[in-house]
Amino acid sequence: MSLVKFRRRPWGNLVTPDFFNTDDFFNGGSWMNKMEEPAMNVKENDNNFEIELAAPGYDKKDFEVNIDNGCLNIAAENSSSKEEEEDNYSRKEFSYTSFQKSLRLPESIKDEEVKATYKNGVLKFKLDKKEEAKKHSPKTVEIS
Repeated sequence: MSLVKFRRRPWGNLVTPDFFNTDDFFNGGSWMNKMEEPAMNVKENDNNFEIELAAPGYDKKDFEVNIDNGCLNIAAENSSSKEEEEDNYSRKEFSYTSFQKSLRLPESIKDEEVKATYKNGVLKFKLDKKEEAKKHSPKTVEIS
């Protein structure tokens, strides 16, 4: 069993007859959240899976990663604020970004040996396969 990519429509209700549904458009409907999901690459090798998640602007401490019931759960949250006061005005800027992503892992993964690194805005995972799931070269069978 391998990881399966799930494809969602990024614009939600914007491409359906409900185009002018102002609840979805102005109140943070589901289409806005889907646009914030980070891009992800999954590569299967003979011995492991490699996952890359584009998450620029975060620090390593902003991530919470765990494996629970066969799912790799990734969450990140980052906020910042800047305040400036002068004689006749004050200015306050703030930002908040977050995302959550879950991947159902195949049973062939060694849960206890998952490795993660974060460098240059890319969160990388290496998920080793159990020995019985690794591809082996064919064996020649002699006929007697």
